[in-house]
Amino acid sequence: MKLSEELIYRGFMAETTIKDPAELDTRESKKFYWGADPSADSLTIGNLAALMMCACFVRHGYEPVLLVGGATGQIGDPKENAERDLKPLEEIEHNKKCIKEQIERVINSGDGNVKDHTTPGLNMVDNLDWFKNLGYLEFLREIGKNFSMTQLLDRQFVQNRIGDGGSGISYAEFSYTLIQGYDFLHLFREYGVSLQLCGADQYGNCTSGIHLIKRLENADADVWSTPLVIDPVTKKKFGKSEGNAVWLTATDNGSGNYTSIFDFYQFWMNQSDEAVENLLKIYTLYQPEEIDEMLARHHEHPEDRLAQKALARGATTIVHGAGNAEAVENLCETLFNRETDFSEFSEDELTEFAAYLPVVAKGANLVDILVSTGLSESKKKAREFISQGAVSINGVKLVEDVAVNQIAIIKKGKNKFAIVK
Repeated sequence: MKLSEELIYRGFMAETTIKDPAELDTRESKKFYWGADPSADSLTIGNLAALMMCACFVRHGYEPVLLVGGATGQIGDPKENAERDLKPLEEIEHNKKCIKEQIERVINSGDGNVKDHTTPGLNMVDNLDWFKNLGYLEFLREIGKNFSMTQLLDRQFVQNRIGDGGSGISYAEFSYTLIQGYDFLHLFREYGVSLQLCGADQYGNCTSGIHLIKRLENADADVWSTPLVIDPVTKKKFGKSEGNAVWLTATDNGSGNYTSIFDFYQFWMNQSDEAVENLLKIYTLYQPEEIDEMLARHHEHPEDRLAQKALARGATTIVHGAGNAEAVENLCETLFNRETDFSEFSEDELTEFAAYLPVVAKGANLVDILVSTGLSESKKKAREFISQGAVSINGVKLVEDVAVNQIAIIKKGKNKFAIVK
């Protein structure tokens, strides 16, 4: 399968300046760049979709330049409806380090070589390196002079912010698109990059770079975007701005922005039959014939959720490695097996489970355990769960708060667990 064919098959095509996708197969310059701002200390599965598109290009011989926006992160990509709060510089530095590691891990695994592999030619850059010494007047003369106000005012996000009922926009955020455009110009000059990859919501900002390269270098450049992934049930995009973020990091780096490997796996397991085919194409490395076979088997026995299991295993392998994917898959099969007797697990077995489930020490009351492990948002809700028979200890449902003094598995609802030991 050629690059253009795989991009279309996996749904990695939205707006683009490239008239015929087949041009990508024979493109002379096989360098692209993709960027992310350090607005949090973890990327989300929304970012993961774009990174999987990047990995697709890498599999077909393209050389990536992956940018972390130490400069653009100090301003913030303009939202559709409100001004962003400026983040402290120390927080931006912390976030940069965290997401750089995630980007490298996904690209290294997503190029089809999951085990102990480093992608050749993987360039990681930070736009603060070229902006920190760029003077304001120099920027206005070289960059600002090459944009008309009409061009900028026509941008949709600007129209939303300054139109009737809009919240207004600061000069800093208004200028964001010029800063991003300069990134493309700089990478064209220094690395020979003539293609930028992005999510569909960034397409307008990316075309600023094309404009600058044409005006200042008399050369052509292109943008290729991928659609935002939309939850077919909630109709919300997969990302942190919608309040439904699934994070790529499994440990708390200080912000609370993390999703345990168990919950990450369960997120994919809980996807609808309506969504699973597209998600398999986007978030896994399975080949078309493998996906077709999985879906055929799934349709024969949908109650077995074979497609969801394949999706969960494939996506977890990309983000957390094959070993963790296999371990959490086995854990889920054990926990959700109706014949499992939770009281028979040994302490060694529970210690293994504790690598993927929240753990609390013996002696606390059940209400406090539910809150401290995140199985309940408050003591009030915890008491409601207990009174409704939604909580069990070692498989036995309770209807009142008790002290938990033994080694146990706590279950809340259908798929939330914690270990007491």
